[in-house]
Amino acid sequence: MISAGSVYLVNKAREDNKWVLHTIEVENQVNALLLEVRRAESAARGYLLTRGPEFRTDHEEAVAAIPLALDKLTRQIGDNPAQRNGITRLRAAIETRLEQFSAEIDTITRGETDKATALVRTAASGNSTATIRDTAEAMLREEERLFTERSINADRSQTLAASLTGIGSGLVVVLAILSAWLVRRSAAMRDQAEARLRDANANLETTVDERTADLREANDEIQRFAYIVSHDLRSPLVNIMGFTSELEEMGRDIFRRIGSLTHVAAGGPQVAASDAGEIALEGPDEKLSEDFSEALGFIKSSIAKMDRLISAILNLTREGRREFEPVRIDVRELMEAIAATVAHQASEANAEIRIGELPDVTSDRLALEQIFSNLIDNAVKYLRNSEAGKITVRGRTKLGYAIYEVADNGRGIDAKDHQRIFDLFRRAGTQDKPGQGIGLAHVRALVRRLGGTMSVSSELNQGSTFTITLPINWNASKRTSDR
Repeated sequence: MISAGSVYLVNKAREDNKWVLHTIEVENQVNALLLEVRRAESAARGYLLTRGPEFRTDHEEAVAAIPLALDKLTRQIGDNPAQRNGITRLRAAIETRLEQFSAEIDTITRGETDKATALVRTAASGNSTATIRDTAEAMLREEERLFTERSINADRSQTLAASLTGIGSGLVVVLAILSAWLVRRSAAMRDQAEARLRDANANLETTVDERTADLREANDEIQRFAYIVSHDLRSPLVNIMGFTSELEEMGRDIFRRIGSLTHVAAGGPQVAASDAGEIALEGPDEKLSEDFSEALGFIKSSIAKMDRLISAILNLTREGRREFEPVRIDVRELMEAIAATVAHQASEANAEIRIGELPDVTSDRLALEQIFSNLIDNAVKYLRNSEAGKITVRGRTKLGYAIYEVADNGRGIDAKDHQRIFDLFRRAGTQDKPGQGIGLAHVRALVRRLGGTMSVSSELNQGSTFTITLPINWNASKRTSDR
């Protein structure tokens, strides 16, 4: 800002000085014009008295210079309306005086001395000479006023420019001192940081060992959790399943006995339950039997669902302990193999799977198979019945990463569920398809272990696009850091 202000004030001072100089030039031009008019008058009078040719020559030169001087003055005062009015009056008076000069010279040339003398006296006492004099003096006074005003402006601009330059110089000194202090402070902080870094490097081995022990303990905890799930949870589940089967057999026996009692004739012998066979129940007994069977069905389906969830959790824990092995993978070939495995389901769903150009990567093959198999299977599963399914798999590379997209025109996912679908045991939308809500959570965990990211873009009834970003070359160092 100071630099810009200094430049502005310097330019303004230069502009003000230019106008001061312009005022001086206008004054000089007015005086030069008056000088030429007086020179023409003096030469005319000298020629009248002496008839000397040098006076006539001097007169003619002055008369010739007057229009040129007048035109130059007109151009110089074009910026001032007041002066333009004055130049108009001055031009008219000078033209009248030039006509008088021409008449005087002609009369003198013809030898009419008395008449010429009378013309000179008439012109001298006439209005044209007084008008020229008065108008020129008024113009000079206006220029004097402008000279004073413009000189004050120029002095003020120069003073401001000098003051601002001084302030700027002072600030430069202050900034130089502040910069030196900041540099010293930064150097001291850098030395402290280097000292802390040396201490951290000295303790790095211990820190790594502590972190490794923490990770080992966490892995042991996961293994213990897997044991609990496989043993402590599955054992009571098996007991419940066994007792449910016994309860089902017991229920059938109870309702056979009820049926046999219902069909005993009045006063007749009772029919043994073993001899009754399948006796049809009637009325409340039949309704009670149906409710009993329905309740057992709910219990058995819940047990089966819990068994599937426990198995899925065990699979997740086993997958988390598996060591990934990076190999070079032809992703298009892998995707075509996956599409072939779901071709029957896709045909039944009236769906078409299109596979575009896909970049190859170095990664774990089994993990990629699980990732894309799950996504394509979901795309086929959640298509809309009212429209032919279109599933597209495409890819590209960017900044060392491979970006894969699995897009479909299926049911879509509500915006509020975009993150929910990646949580364990959480599902979105209408629950009319089999599943435990584990697939996408497992997929995202695999993608993260491979050093990548996963996101979804979707709207209800507009389809979904799952985007997987993976490093093109996933190496041992990345595998170590991921663990």
